[in-house]
Amino acid sequence: MHSPLPPLSDAARAVADLKAHGFAVLAPDALSALCDVAIADLQALRSDWDALPPDDYLRDGGRYRRRRHACYVQRGDQLVAAARRAHWQSEDYNALHGGMHRWFEPVDAATAAAPVWTALIAGLGAVFDQVRARQPWYVEAHQFRIDTTDGIGRPTPEGAHRDGVDFVAVLLVAREGIKGGETRVFDADGPSGQRFTLTRPWSALLLDDHRVIHESTPIQPIDATGHRDTLVLTYRSGAFQGED
Repeated sequence: MHSPLPPLSDAARAVADLKAHGFAVLAPDALSALCDVAIADLQALRSDWDALPPDDYLRDGGRYRRRRHACYVQRGDQLVAAARRAHWQSEDYNALHGGMHRWFEPVDAATAAAPVWTALIAGLGAVFDQVRARQPWYVEAHQFRIDTTDGIGRPTPEGAHRDGVDFVAVLLVAREGIKGGETRVFDADGPSGQRFTLTRPWSALLLDDHRVIHESTPIQPIDATGHRDTLVLTYRSGAFQGED
């Protein structure tokens, strides 16, 4: 069964679709227009995903995930890096990995200093502020590589979930030598949902974490180097998780 095409929103409709449906899917050109970033500049960051260290916290015993992590506070269009901190989620939102402090290696300094990196994060924060004005945003950035070292890779080993934040952005950075990895979005309080596969680098899924749950299905290799790279950004009002 082929996965349906993503239900794309153009830049002019993204905020309205987020308000109406709880999610919006952006093609790379829409992301570029919304955040005033050049896709070529984003592509220049792509090699950073080749050097992500292993995620040593996987409770299913897998070796398929690599990641880096960074935190920021956004006020208006000003994005300030926060001190390095552990990533923490409650077990209410992550039954598999919740309740523990997970210390990941920081985002590479050159990547964090790139103007396109900060413009992207602040640009998406401005989009979310149009849906529900709750700034300052406490932002966490996660670089992920899911590979097929074990024959299968799980982008969301915790299953369909919410993240315990206000908004989430899932950006596809690369998809090479794999099958699977279908994105699924469901109403948090109802039966309706959508499924589709992101295939174009720097296409993005924007989620209202209060209204929808989401997951990505496992990936399987087509060749020995199969992997799926993403950048996941979460935006939370009030404080970082664990600081309330």
